[in-house]
Amino acid sequence: MAQAERITIFDTTLRDGEQSPGCSMNVAEKVRMAHQLDRLGVDIIEGGFPIASEGDFEAVRVLAREIRRPVIAALARSCPGDVERAWRAVEGASRPRIHTFLATSDIHLQHKLKISRRQCLEQARDGVKLARSLCKDVQFSAEDASRTDINFLCEVLEAVIEAGATTLNIPDTVGFSVPHEFAELIQTLRRQVRGIEGVTISVHCHDDLGLSVANSLAAIGAGARQVECTVNGIGERAGNTSLEELIMVMRVRAEHYPYETAAVAEQLFPSSQLLSEITGVCVQPHKAIVGRNAFAHEAGIHQDGMIKDPSTYEIIAPQSVGAPHNSLVLGKHSGRNALRVRYEKLGFSFERAQLDDVYRRFVALADKIKTIEDGHLLDLVRDVPSRTATIPDSAGKTASTWMAAMSKEDQPAHLDPADAKEKAHAAHAAHEREGEQEDYLWGV
Repeated sequence: MAQAERITIFDTTLRDGEQSPGCSMNVAEKVRMAHQLDRLGVDIIEGGFPIASEGDFEAVRVLAREIRRPVIAALARSCPGDVERAWRAVEGASRPRIHTFLATSDIHLQHKLKISRRQCLEQARDGVKLARSLCKDVQFSAEDASRTDINFLCEVLEAVIEAGATTLNIPDTVGFSVPHEFAELIQTLRRQVRGIEGVTISVHCHDDLGLSVANSLAAIGAGARQVECTVNGIGERAGNTSLEELIMVMRVRAEHYPYETAAVAEQLFPSSQLLSEITGVCVQPHKAIVGRNAFAHEAGIHQDGMIKDPSTYEIIAPQSVGAPHNSLVLGKHSGRNALRVRYEKLGFSFERAQLDDVYRRFVALADKIKTIEDGHLLDLVRDVPSRTATIPDSAGKTASTWMAAMSKEDQPAHLDPADAKEKAHAAHAAHEREGEQEDYLWGV
């Protein structure tokens, strides 16, 4: 069996990522996050834009000195001052890279840079030539490549290859492309650009249309072998390709994306959490892979399936990305089975009629509040008719503490441990026998 091809992970959390409003980081914060990115196993860490500020220069310089395994890259516009400043920042790295860029689309050339195509080509070529005279690893990015005239883009890329670029980055800078279109762009460049077979093709996709991961995967299928991405997908405007989503798509759907990375998937959730702590910007609860709800289940049908076999509703095991174990969130969509399981964890088991009564009370409460916590469940037990709920001998501290606090007349009839366990098993067996489909109906 042929060995899977390797995809290089270029992490730009500390450069493009921190350009996201509210996500800027100081030197100490960048160093702390970079050590986590190293543990995560990314191949390249883009530390910053050294010409932008003294702080960014110092951050990249410190990363180059302290983080020794991955490549440390610094961004530079295609002009001498930027390139020289970038080199001074990364020259102490064990594996330095200078990353030069220049816009190539007519809309950028005319309205932003106010230069001609010829001037653009010469500036791109000269910037790479200078960078290569300082550093053997040079990346060139054609900003707004996805909106650039294809013939001119090929011309620019040929010029920078001749000048010494070792990686060509094709950005979808404004998130304009759709997957099949972006794949066609990469395929066209591979066919038409002279010398491209000797360099690495990289992509840098933005999420303005929610397609950054899909576009990156399409580009990989078309021959790109480096992807620029960020933890939590942070970055300009709607953000960048989400590192955790990209990694896990290739892990979970390897039959469609048979590629390898050096990423340590178990470090994805810790990386997300650290970045949120540093920036103070949390991901949305439903964010794939790392969101608070990514492994939470509230719907009764889902909860019933999860109780029986997690694979019914989870295609990723939480521990495989370093996340806490899955949780059954109790709310108005929950079913009796999930409620029964939560009560058993609290130390209670019920007869069928009692569970039915508790469930009705539970649904009525859930219509009033968003999430039911353990304290609410304990309050509901106080009103169980006949008060014959049993506590198994394995009852936890929470239930024991609450029971001790109940008034004597409120306490359930006493059962010795053997009787309690026997009754609990009998109640559970009865529940299993009495028509499982009803649990689905309760949750709908």
